[in-house]
Amino acid sequence: MWFWEKESVEYEVFKKYEGALITIGVNFADAEVQDALEGCSYDLEDALRSAIEYALWLSEHEKEIFPNALLIRALQDNWKPKAWRNEYLEREMFSSPGQRWWNASEKMWGRDLRNQLVVDVFSDEGREFIKFSNGKEILVKTAWVWGWERLLEYASPISVYR
Repeated sequence: MWFWEKESVEYEVFKKYEGALITIGVNFADAEVQDALEGCSYDLEDALRSAIEYALWLSEHEKEIFPNALLIRALQDNWKPKAWRNEYLEREMFSSPGQRWWNASEKMWGRDLRNQLVVDVFSDEGREFIKFSNGKEILVKTAWVWGWERLLEYASPISVYR
């Protein structure tokens, strides 16, 4: 976030959990969320882990998640995780759309072809993009809509989509 230096410990901790928090629906552009993050002077990692852990529990029990409120409470009340496991971050529900697309592209195209065509899957201002070796880029969201055949044509070195 803009109130932490990129070299700071807080920023490093935040980046570790940011993806999972985004996938549960936390809106980091929200002023109250930003204030709570900025106001969290200690145990930031515990609060972030607790928010993710509780969101996971709510999801497993089919209860509604209010992501911003959940994170704000965790930060303001200095929540401590109950049974944190690093494997939680590897769960499908915490994968970004870009990560899900990356995994699916291997199943659809095969690892070798995917690795030849795709240079990177990256985020920019909250949106995820795919960069292909032919120099083209596309939003992950658009890639899903287009489907695998059209996307393969677009990503290929010689393409009708110019």
